[in-house]
Amino acid sequence: MITLKKILFPLFSLFLLYRSVALLNQLMAANPEDYTRTETFIISFLLTLFITGIFAITGFAYPTSSLLPANYYKVKNPVKTNQLYNALGVKYFKVLLLIFFWGSKKNRTKYFDGTRNGMQNFIYQTKQSEFGHLGAFVVIFIVSIVLILHDYYLLVTIATVINLLANLYPIILQRHHRYRILKIRGDYSKSIP
Repeated sequence: MITLKKILFPLFSLFLLYRSVALLNQLMAANPEDYTRTETFIISFLLTLFITGIFAITGFAYPTSSLLPANYYKVKNPVKTNQLYNALGVKYFKVLLLIFFWGSKKNRTKYFDGTRNGMQNFIYQTKQSEFGHLGAFVVIFIVSIVLILHDYYLLVTIATVINLLANLYPIILQRHHRYRILKIRGDYSKSIP
């Protein structure tokens, strides 16, 4: 059965795709010096928001994580994943997410309801989130290369910082979560330090 969400969310994603392309076309038709620093910051933020939204919103309606092979989602080197998690301070990012978004029990329950059966949903949700952030991370990286070729150095610097925080950190966090839950279930034998 097709729900309204399965129709509206992809339409909104298409709208964000349209806005992203329109914004890029505007940038290609202009020069970097046509924009103030404030405008550059706003454009960087909007561009990363639009592109991230394309992937995230579609993932709320469809199992987009299935577009990548199951082997991609296996944490092949949990020790390195944990080292990266610690070195980049992803635990502080996690705290901010808990404060500003996942703080309410209702939001946390969407991910994990505390039951053994809820673990499978938790794993699915981590894959959905990871795919959405990975897709956005890669596309923003490619767009940044195009913008660098058009001398948008400040815009790319700001967009890269936003991309790292908004997309790379969540990817690392989801992989870290997935490894920990699979370890609890006994699917991994190595321990995480």
